[in-house]
This record gives sequence, structure tokens and C-alpha cells, in this order.
Amino acid sequence: MSTNPSGDVPVRRIDRVLAFMSLGLLLLSIVSFFAIMIASASGADMGTGIWPLVGVLVYVAPIIAFALLLTVLIMSFVRRSRANRGG
Repeated sequence: MSTNPSGDVPVRRIDRVLAFMSLGLLLLSIVSFFAIMIASASGADMGTGIWPLVGVLVYVAPIIAFALLLTVLIMSFVRRSRANRGG
């Protein structure tokens, strides 16, 4: 893999996709959290409709986002070590 003159390894499309997916999941989790706060304050029935899914998103989305960020980090470390070895 060739590197640019500054010595940095180029960023691949999959890295960008995973990073933006992670950011999107974190934002979705934050929005879901505030939606639950507002809906429960206004007296909505949290056991019916889409609210159980929104409640699960608050718990599951940050874990998946963290796993995606770890994947991007590990992939970049592996790519950088391969570039430094020359192969």
C-alpha cells in the first residue's frame, strides 16, 4: 500500500462509513433519550406503540456505536502496521 508524502495512511471508504454509522447511532440514542424524557413528562403511554423500540435504542445503540469505533480503530492500527512493515 502506498502512502502519501506526509507518511499518513490514506483513509478508506469503509472507515468513513463505519465512523459515520457510529456517530449516527450515538446521535440517534441521544435523540431517543430526550424523546423518552419529553414523552414521559407529557404523560404518554410508554408501553405501547413505538416507545418500547425507542427505549431499547437508548440501551443498544451506544454499545453498537462503541463496537463500530473499536473496529475502525483496530483496522487503522493493522493498516498502519502493515504500511510501516512495507507489505
